[in-house]
Amino acid sequence: MADKEYKDNVNQETTAPEDCTHDCSTCGAECPSKGAGIQKAKLNEYSSVKKVIGIVSGKGGVGKSMVTALSALAASRHGFKTGIMDADITGPSIPKMFGVHKKADACEFGILPEETPMEIKLMSINLLTENETDPVVWRGPVIGGVVEQFWTEVVWGDLDVLFIDMPPGTGDVPLTVFQSLPIDGIIVVTSPQDLVSMIVTKAVKMAKLMNVPVLGLVENMSYYECPDCGSRHEIFGPSQAEAVAVTNGIKLLEKLPLNPILATEADNGKIEFNEGTEMESILDVLAGLGLEAE
Repeated sequence: MADKEYKDNVNQETTAPEDCTHDCSTCGAECPSKGAGIQKAKLNEYSSVKKVIGIVSGKGGVGKSMVTALSALAASRHGFKTGIMDADITGPSIPKMFGVHKKADACEFGILPEETPMEIKLMSINLLTENETDPVVWRGPVIGGVVEQFWTEVVWGDLDVLFIDMPPGTGDVPLTVFQSLPIDGIIVVTSPQDLVSMIVTKAVKMAKLMNVPVLGLVENMSYYECPDCGSRHEIFGPSQAEAVAVTNGIKLLEKLPLNPILATEADNGKIEFNEGTEMESILDVLAGLGLEAE
């Protein structure tokens, strides 16, 4: 499918009125958003968010939530006021990784996010449902609406950066985030397999079609380092990161190892206690967006 045809389909998929195609050049109707495309959702009035970064992947199982968590940790440790919006509505994992199980409260100003010991603010569907194991059996438009509410109804307070952990693929939620939220850019997460290079290209193309900057690429599970001898083993095959980054004209931020310690900490809700330096590259990304560490 040609890029123009794909872009037209993207616009039509997010139509509000049934007969609207978002093609203002051929439309005679008077519309508040005419000439400006789809309007951005309004941030909760008691919140201030300087920069918004989406963490995306073309497929599941590449460690996108881990990269989100590590990016938030690195930013927080260097003095940035940080939040995470868990936009993976049908497969949320951020609260569990941080050991946050308390349900979110609400006040007259909106929904209050939970906070970790490092004061990272979190919002996830798991903080709103009665039981963490309750499945979310909703159709795409409803899920997209919930993600938008996480922006409009959550009292984030003053944040330097909000990371959005998005579900894999190029469906409803990425469209909602790209079109409705003032996103400053995305980081694409991949793994070493050949197939993933094709999937990364899909994610990058979608971002470019939506005029969203691609801030960089992270290859997760790039290698395993033996704790005894220090030798590196490429368990999932040779790294494709450099070639994929060059092909797509984006920057390679990091090649993260397959780390059993990180996996254990995440499973036990103790990712915040990790003392590694993974995703320190996020500081350069933030600096490029005009945010400087303390």
